[in-house]
Amino acid sequence: MSDERNGGRRLSTQEAARLLGVKPATVYAYVSRGQLASRRDPAGRGSSFDAAEVEELARRSRREAAAPAGDLSVRTGLTLIESDRYYFRGVDAVALASRYRFEEVAEWLWTGALTRGARFTAPPEPLAAARRAVAALPEHGGPLDRLRVAVAAAAVADPLRFDLSEEAVLGSARALIPTLVGALAVRGSAQWAGDGRIARELWPRLTAREPDPDALAVLDLALALLVDHDLAASTLAVRVAASARAHPYAAVSAGLGALEGPLHGAAGRLAHRMLVEVLEQGGAAPVVAEYLRAGRRVPGLGHRLYQGEDPRAAALFARLEGLEQAGPALDAARGVAAVMARQGRGLYPNVDLALAVLTVSCGMAAEAGETVFAVARTAGWIAHALEEYQERPLRMRPSGQYNGPRPPQPMP
Repeated sequence: MSDERNGGRRLSTQEAARLLGVKPATVYAYVSRGQLASRRDPAGRGSSFDAAEVEELARRSRREAAAPAGDLSVRTGLTLIESDRYYFRGVDAVALASRYRFEEVAEWLWTGALTRGARFTAPPEPLAAARRAVAALPEHGGPLDRLRVAVAAAAVADPLRFDLSEEAVLGSARALIPTLVGALAVRGSAQWAGDGRIARELWPRLTAREPDPDALAVLDLALALLVDHDLAASTLAVRVAASARAHPYAAVSAGLGALEGPLHGAAGRLAHRMLVEVLEQGGAAPVVAEYLRAGRRVPGLGHRLYQGEDPRAAALFARLEGLEQAGPALDAARGVAAVMARQGRGLYPNVDLALAVLTVSCGMAAEAGETVFAVARTAGWIAHALEEYQERPLRMRPSGQYNGPRPPQPMP
C-alpha cells in the first residue's frame, strides 16, 4: 500500500513487517513502546506507518545486528540514567516512585500505562507449589535460595509459561511477584491478612514487628525505587536468557543467579552489618578505621553511574527522616559518610546504605535488603524480558577471543 496523503508515503502493517524483518505482531509492539507511530485507516483496513520512520528503525536494527562482537550496548526504552538522575520511560523515577505505589510503577514500566490501584494476587496452585518447595530447603538457606526455588516451583505449576506473548508474560509477572513473597516464611506469630499490596505482604516476612503506616510507606518506596536500574549484571543475564527465548520464569531465575554474587546482591547485607557495628560501638570512626585497616571496602558508599549522591538513596533518606525509629540508624549512616568525606574519598551514600537504615531500624535481618531488592527487581527483569522477546533471537551472542594453543595439537 502506498498512501501519499498528508505528504508522506505510508506502509501497511505487512509492508512494515517485511521491511523490518519481523512479524506483524512485533510491529505493533514497536508502536506500544513508542518506537513507531501508527495511523488508523479511515476505511477500516488496518493501520498504516510512515515509510521514512520505518526505514530509520530498520537502519538502527541493522546497525545493531552488525555491531562488533562483544559490544554489549543494548537498545532499551525502559530506564535512562544521566546527570545523576534516572528515568522510567522518560519520567523521573524518584518522582514516580514517590507518588505511586510499587505495583503501579511496575505496570508503568511494563506497559507504559499507569494502572491506578493495581494489585497483584498469587494463584493458589503456584503459591502452594512454591511454599512446599521452599519448606523442603535446609534452615540455613538464604533468601535468594528460597526465591530461586520458589520461581522454579511456580514455573512448573504454570503450563502456559512457554507462551511469550505480551499478554501471557504480563499475566505471569502479576502472579509471580506475589507468589515469591507468599512463599517466604512469616516471622513471628501474628496472623496476617493480605490485601494484594506487595509491601504489606512482604513486611511480615522481613520482621516480626507490627508495621506502622509510615514504615510500610518507606518499604513501598524502596520497592518502587529499585524496580529497574538499566543494565545491571542481573538484568543483562535476564536479557541473555530472554534472547534465547527462555520463558519469563527462567529469565527471572537467571537474574536471581547473577544477584547471588557478592559484588551485586550482597551489598545491602554488608551495609546492614556495618551500621549495626557503628551502633554497638557508639560511633562510625572506629568501624571505618577497622574496615580500612583490613583493606576492606566500606559498603554503602559510591556508585559507578553517579558522580554525586545516588538519587534512590536521597529519596529514601528523606522519607526515613520522618520515621522515629530510624533516627539512630540514620545518624550511624551519616557518621560513616562524614568520616569517609574527611578522607577525601569523594564517595556519596548509595541505595544500599539507605536500605540498610530501613532494615536496621525496623528490626529486620541482615539479608532483608537482598529480599527487598530481588522482589522489586523481578518487575524490572520482566520488563526487560518483554523488550527482548521483540528483538532478533539469540542476538546476544558475542564471539569468544580464543587464546589457547593453536591447533593441531597432539592427542592427549
